[in-house]
Amino acid sequence: MRNLFDFLSSDMAIDLGTVNTLIYSKENGIVLNEPSILAVDNSENRMDIVAIGDDAKKMLGRTPSNIKTIRPMKDGVIADFLAAEEMIKYFIRKSSTQKKILSPRIIICVPADATPVERKAILEAGLAAGARKVFLIDEPIAAAIGADLPVMEATGSMVVDIGGGTTEIAILSLGGVVFSKSIRVGGNKFDESIISYLRRNENILIGEITAEELKKTIGSGLIPKHGDGKKMKIKGREITEGVPIEKDVSERQIAESLAEPLFEIVETIKEGLESAPPELTGDIYERGIILAGGGSLLDNIEIVIEKATGLKVKYASEPLFCVANGSGIVLNNLKIMKKSLSTTYGKL
Repeated sequence: MRNLFDFLSSDMAIDLGTVNTLIYSKENGIVLNEPSILAVDNSENRMDIVAIGDDAKKMLGRTPSNIKTIRPMKDGVIADFLAAEEMIKYFIRKSSTQKKILSPRIIICVPADATPVERKAILEAGLAAGARKVFLIDEPIAAAIGADLPVMEATGSMVVDIGGGTTEIAILSLGGVVFSKSIRVGGNKFDESIISYLRRNENILIGEITAEELKKTIGSGLIPKHGDGKKMKIKGREITEGVPIEKDVSERQIAESLAEPLFEIVETIKEGLESAPPELTGDIYERGIILAGGGSLLDNIEIVIEKATGLKVKYASEPLFCVANGSGIVLNNLKIMKKSLSTTYGKL
């Protein structure tokens, strides 16, 4: 019967992120990685979708007054239900390579501290988008499974998943969560900190795309020991005069701008270590802290965490795809890994 269901249905796992959405297909692995964003035309008192995903991101900061861009996810949960439903529906359709008789079963990742109301919204959005059954899995568990940690064994593992909207910090053992905390700090907060720093210290206003480019190109968790480090030329608007301006920005400036959000992440990691039973702390000391998520790709962030905790810090094999891959492993082994799921809703 199970093989028949597999033949009739294209089941999927969705890492529904604040910044990007990734989809894992049971047949083909990761099949989609696109921005969680829509562009809509709100003229004539109705909302017509103009673009979704990659095409919508290209419009950021460049749209006429009647077109606006919407991010339906905020801090890992749904902020705009209708927009989220349309986005999920579009991504599912785009990821379905073959037409199947049955609607898919879907696993969707959620922040560990998502409220029952927030979880219900994600469940209902999945069903409204066309799923016949929706499972939810907490992001830290998915990240740990994707990082190939022994989460089902009687040993402690610590994972730090730095996403676009949130950082999920968790200690796991025997398939359950011993400590978990989600903070509203991630790649978006990094970008906002860069924008705020340059506005305050350099009197220049830049957009989120430029901030993201700065973070990826010269961003670092450590201030250079000597000089200003690497530099990048940017274009923005001079705040006082309101005119376009071109300016060099240094690695030192970006590192200074990121100090506060990185401090928040480090303090939460320390909180988790302090609250864990001594036996699990010993396990983590031996194994180290595992980093996952797109935000963990910031240069030298692992050194910042190592210096603050005194522990080894390692990267998951594919940090960006870790949560989606972990959800996919659960999807492929639903019968034996069902206890990893937090909520189920829909028809068999």
